[in-house]
Amino acid sequence: MSTRLGRAVSRLLGAFCLVLPALLSARPALPPEVAQALQRARVPEEALSVVIEEAGTGRSVLAWQEDRPVNPASLMKLVTTYAALDRFGPAWSWRTPVWLLGEVRDGVLEGSLVIRGSGDPTLVLERVWLMLRRVQQLGVREIRGDIVIDSSAFELPDGNPGDFDGEALRPYNTRPDALLLNFKTVTFGFVPDAATGRARVTQTPALAGAEVDRSVPLLPGPCSDWRTGLKAQFNPDGSTRFTGGFPTACGELAWPVADPQPRSYNARLLEGLWREMGGQLTGRVREAAAPLDRAPNFELVSPALAEVVRDINKHSNNVMAQHLFLTLGLEPTAPAAPAATPAATLAATPGAVSGTPGRSTNLERARAAVMRWLDARAGAGAAGVVLGNGAGLSREGRIPAALMARLLQQAWSSPVMPELMSSLPVSGLDGTLRRAQMQAGRAHLKTGSLRDVSGLAGYVLSDSGRRYVLVAIVNHANAAAARPALDALVRWALNDAPTR
Repeated sequence: MSTRLGRAVSRLLGAFCLVLPALLSARPALPPEVAQALQRARVPEEALSVVIEEAGTGRSVLAWQEDRPVNPASLMKLVTTYAALDRFGPAWSWRTPVWLLGEVRDGVLEGSLVIRGSGDPTLVLERVWLMLRRVQQLGVREIRGDIVIDSSAFELPDGNPGDFDGEALRPYNTRPDALLLNFKTVTFGFVPDAATGRARVTQTPALAGAEVDRSVPLLPGPCSDWRTGLKAQFNPDGSTRFTGGFPTACGELAWPVADPQPRSYNARLLEGLWREMGGQLTGRVREAAAPLDRAPNFELVSPALAEVVRDINKHSNNVMAQHLFLTLGLEPTAPAAPAATPAATLAATPGAVSGTPGRSTNLERARAAVMRWLDARAGAGAAGVVLGNGAGLSREGRIPAALMARLLQQAWSSPVMPELMSSLPVSGLDGTLRRAQMQAGRAHLKTGSLRDVSGLAGYVLSDSGRRYVLVAIVNHANAAAARPALDALVRWALNDAPTR
């Protein structure tokens, strides 16, 4: 009896040894609803990378192709914003110094007004107005010299706004500029007037030398592709013509456009706004170096970094994210050191000439700085990461889902967790998740979208009250059609990952 039992046990052990390697190498199956949604989207399961872990404990709930470097699209903004919050602190701000070079007598500045950009991405029209208003409060109504602008803090490679996808007039393609005024955009408004049969055209801001058609004819029919119907012509001389019409059914609408002449935009905006405010200018607006050897008359201070990070992540603002990324390249301190004086560093950094032999561009320095930070926070796991421009508007960006999850786990236990988490879109409520098909208010997730990328990353509050870190990225030609699969994955995590 014992002999027969021994042989049976031996056969069982042999069979177990045969299947053990297969058991150890088996991958966990995706939740059925996720797999089915991928199938409907004609996206293979191998195109998806997923990590779901319990926040704080790191307990793994689901890991699927988590170590493969993938293009994260705008999820890369999480790396940039967390790095900035960690290094600079939530209360840090950009400072834009302004000098009055000359004596002010009877409302006249006998000299030039100088403005130096430090990378502040929040210099929208209202804040530029406040800056010029401050100049007027210092007694200046007429500038007998020039308005001098210094954009040399960012040393960038040459490029055009349309390099990424050929859409040069899309505001998301605006290139960074150390003195970025109003995102270098113009907003055209269209106000229908049924009595005259025309729509009044407005332009904000009023740029110096700009000529714009004041009205367009109203058209019957639905409000569909109304921008194409306007047949806009953005001419090299700064004029804008609309040779088409505007559908009455659209009501009042606005069309923000990246200025087709970005290099001269700052000059035209400053001159136009200064004159609109009643100021006089004898000279012109020109580029030159700021007098860094003397203290400015005043500085325009940006909103706190926590507010800027919120705008970046809630609305996936590309140019703001690139400015933050480039600013990280201006701060020379080691990653673990307290970020106390980035503004002082900017003030001490002379303008560099693009293409200087032996010098890296600010973009390269930013990549190096963030990689040092990643190495300090993630160790060897950061190998193989490609940061691109720090905003995700790149075909070359790469990061494994596992590393993204590790950063989110670390952020969960960091002092800046409240600021980073509150900057993420909230499911069904705001930002890029306001129309998300998942329970409202239960998920804080950054979205990422490119032509062949779709992703989500952040935190999910489950039915049991557990908080999960979730990272899910699809890289495939049909990635846009896979969004329902990502939504299904979030719902699965919300339900505490039920047994499959």
